[in-house]
Amino acid sequence: MVNELREMQDEVISIKRSITSSFHKCTLVRKDLTQFNAFIQKIGNDRELCFLACKKCEQNIQQALTVLGKSNNVLIIQEQSKTIPEQSKHNVRISSDIKETCGITNICVLPTGQVLVADWWNNNVKLLNQQYQVVSHCGVAAHAEDMCLITPSKVAVTVNDDDNNIHEVQFVTVNNSMLVTGRKLRFQHRCISTAHHEGDLFVTSGTALFKYTLGGKQVSKLYVDDSKEDSGKK
Repeated sequence: MVNELREMQDEVISIKRSITSSFHKCTLVRKDLTQFNAFIQKIGNDRELCFLACKKCEQNIQQALTVLGKSNNVLIIQEQSKTIPEQSKHNVRISSDIKETCGITNICVLPTGQVLVADWWNNNVKLLNQQYQVVSHCGVAAHAEDMCLITPSKVAVTVNDDDNNIHEVQFVTVNNSMLVTGRKLRFQHRCISTAHHEGDLFVTSGTALFKYTLGGKQVSKLYVDDSKEDSGKK
């Protein structure tokens, strides 16, 4: 009985520490979101800053969802009806995943209704059918950071691994419900977020925003934040 009480006491202490840690994380995330909301109000019509703001907002939201325990292997789908929003959960982990946990960093909905999921932890991209079941997947060279639609059946995926100096954009095509990897673009700077607009590819490094052609030729460097500690990696 004494041992059981000690185990229960240890469990209570562990839970209290976990709650304290979660509360601290929530406080930090709330502060970041509040500051970011104030920043958004001041952007105006600056297109480049709007792009950066959207990407930063996605990162903040993903961080908040992670703190709230709404990431990992579960993809949460919310469908808005005229009356009540419906929400469903779908496990996207597959047997060949190298990690027990999935890290969903981005999703992309195709015109067909199929969904592409970027899995950071398992270095892959997964294709879900309209019932949100994984029907195909393909590996990438490192962590899948972000994804954007290039054509109705092709996406560009940013792939990054600082330790192994991997900074790429991998093109992936959906062909008959199968994922096919195509060409890749390699860069000297980190590849974190990406967007496609009027035939140009925009890539962020965490401290800078670059504009490229789809062939990988740099058109311009649109924005640089030299105040960041990792500005040397841009």
